[in-house]
Amino acid sequence: MAEYGGNPFFSCRNCKNPLALREDLLSKKFVAKSGAAYMFSHAMNVIVGQKEDRKMITGVFSVADIYCSNCGQELGWKYIRAYDPGQMFKEGRLLIERAKIVKMY
Repeated sequence: MAEYGGNPFFSCRNCKNPLALREDLLSKKFVAKSGAAYMFSHAMNVIVGQKEDRKMITGVFSVADIYCSNCGQELGWKYIRAYDPGQMFKEGRLLIERAKIVKMY
């Protein structure tokens, strides 16, 4: 498996820019615009866009789209604020669409 600083990682499918370490993967059970999505506690080499409120399946959240810092590919979003107390665990977490990343082997 490819490693970044000794750790397995996920890269941008478009340009292979390292985005997130395997150890920061929290869940594979999310859904985004293109289908399956992964939730990460941290990501690197991403640009965080403008914050906006967005209605989603699980409620209304303040989110910011995230982009690859190398090629500009939209990857998913970062949860800034959850208005439902039961969804606050998502705050500060990043959701990256599975179709936009590749796990290096």
